[in-house]
Amino acid sequence: MSAEKFEYLCRLGDSTLIIGQQLGKWCGHAPILEEDIAVANTALDLIGQATMWLDYAGRVEGKGRTADDLAYFRDSRAFRNVLLVEQPNGDFGATLMRQFLFDAWHLPLLEQLLSSTDPEISAIAGKAEKEARYHLRRSASLVERLGLGTDDSHQRMQEALLALWPFTGELIEADDVDGIAQAEGYGADTVTTAEEACGNWSKTLLQAGLIVPDDVHMRVGGKSGLHSEGLGYVLAEMQCLARSMPGAKW
Repeated sequence: MSAEKFEYLCRLGDSTLIIGQQLGKWCGHAPILEEDIAVANTALDLIGQATMWLDYAGRVEGKGRTADDLAYFRDSRAFRNVLLVEQPNGDFGATLMRQFLFDAWHLPLLEQLLSSTDPEISAIAGKAEKEARYHLRRSASLVERLGLGTDDSHQRMQEALLALWPFTGELIEADDVDGIAQAEGYGADTVTTAEEACGNWSKTLLQAGLIVPDDVHMRVGGKSGLHSEGLGYVLAEMQCLARSMPGAKW
């Protein structure tokens, strides 16, 4: 077992799982039917990716745990998702801003993982990269349109950016697990990923007329299991059925 590789795979799987779960809450509640379908499809894409990452994490761990075991029967301190994805949905503009900030980092990350020396990581990244490319195109377009829309839509997007920007530092800050993954060849090139994520953020936010706050204290901790209150609510809802009836089949 490679403890670091297990951690690395859980980060990939947990981040996509939690943001997919968050997006799923909009199903049936999005502002218009087209967006309702798009958000639901994005959620399904991300949960599908999470299943692949967590399935592989379980096999790397070697303790017989499945993707479902890792999703439904771990407590919050065992989750390794970045803090951004567990932030509350807010209004639809805030959800779109959170999704854009995630997508703008997620796509370069997956592009780097296409060159992973681990063939299974490369294969999963290859399946996920096409979806991530579409996700970023969609979320960036909507952020730009709302940023340049009415005074109200611009103000809401600016407020969402101010609230969520402090969680972007964790996406591009490499720690020991990221460093080992890169050094052993199965992980992403963290410098290139960070540069491309920053480029994606800057380009769209500038086009949207939104101002990135200066001198922000970046929040970190999610990748090492130190989460905000929000994750507890997400897990309570997501894990309730599986924990109430463990082993249930339908």
